[in-house]
Amino acid sequence: MHGAGRTGTGGTGGGANLLALRSHNAALVLELLRTAGPDGISRLELAERTGLTPQAVSKITARLREAGLAAEAGRRASTGGKPRTVLRLVPEAGHAVGVHLDRDEVRAVLVDLRGTVVGERRAALDLRAGAGAVLAAVTETVRVIVADVFRGAGSESVGQAGAEGLRATGSESVGEVASEAPRGAGAEFVRVAGVGVPAAGPSLGPAGSLLGVGVALPGPLDHVRGVLHRVTGFPEWDGFPLREALAQRLGVPVVVDKDTNAAALGLAAGGESGSFAYLHLGTGLGAGLVIGGSVHRGARTGAGEFGHQVIQLDGPPCTCGDRGCVEALCLGSVARGDVEEAARVLGAGAANLVGLLDIDVVLLGGRTVASAPEAFVRGVGAVLAARARRTGEDAVPVRVAPGGGQVVAAGAAQLVLGPVFGRGAG
Repeated sequence: MHGAGRTGTGGTGGGANLLALRSHNAALVLELLRTAGPDGISRLELAERTGLTPQAVSKITARLREAGLAAEAGRRASTGGKPRTVLRLVPEAGHAVGVHLDRDEVRAVLVDLRGTVVGERRAALDLRAGAGAVLAAVTETVRVIVADVFRGAGSESVGQAGAEGLRATGSESVGEVASEAPRGAGAEFVRVAGVGVPAAGPSLGPAGSLLGVGVALPGPLDHVRGVLHRVTGFPEWDGFPLREALAQRLGVPVVVDKDTNAAALGLAAGGESGSFAYLHLGTGLGAGLVIGGSVHRGARTGAGEFGHQVIQLDGPPCTCGDRGCVEALCLGSVARGDVEEAARVLGAGAANLVGLLDIDVVLLGGRTVASAPEAFVRGVGAVLAARARRTGEDAVPVRVAPGGGQVVAAGAAQLVLGPVFGRGAG
């Protein structure tokens, strides 16, 4: 990443794509402004950390300030000469909605550019109710949460300036979230850091403020095309184009991914480093995997089907059609009220994962874990500690993932925000 701004020519076809280069550089600066927090960062520090020239940084930050995406955060003493002006990100310049579509409820959060949750809404839902009912429930939930937060905001809000500014910085070429942005509700879309943004402002919220909606739900599914496969326990959704259908209803870009992948992406964006596994135990069981800082989805978005590893050949039937899966055994123990056994089973699956991937930490989440977090951390940790004694390795730590019940929905919002800051979609 460093040094990208000093590349002038090279490659094939007569040199570098200057628009893409400018977009990449702007995303680098935006990401550093985001991670610097409210204290901000100076132009000199931006140049040092990106490898860009001071002149390039000055041009980029001038565009970001004009667009309403960056603002002065005061001055900082320097070792010589006049004090340095410190810049910060303007979080309210843009927003994204993250939706967690579970088997029995929908939860939506609205986040600002820094990923801070500024609104939340939950509603009961039956995934078996059919596409029409589910789409209507998701659409209503999104519309209500946006209306609650943006009520009274005019079209000339800072959010509009921010979204227009993202277009002005030339960020159309940074990464692809999916394929071309869908067209829905009559909106004309442009590319904003790989995410399609309505040129005239979305139908939800102040014009230009809402960059898109990320939707996370159980898999399997096709993350690239936004098409569901045979969702475990709900085969009737096989082949349904969820992304396209929701984009048409909402009039904004939609990105779709598995719930566990979204959660893992959000945790990585929030500062969880290294390689880790996020194990989500709620109405089902799955894993989100981050390897070397990036979400590992697999060639067909099939990685992380953690709950369907067989650990008992003659075990109870699972909703996936197999027998003795970790999910069936774990949820069966929960149903019997035996949390300690559920934690031990979860630990056995986690130990297999640790042995296979050599990860740094195991994070636990989901409503079932939330009902007895200490018991699950203790039980999974005990199994991993026993494995470590056998292998002579250090035990992999286990802890509850930060974010509580919002972890999946907030991660889903990062499916939209990530590319704006040069992180792709994971």
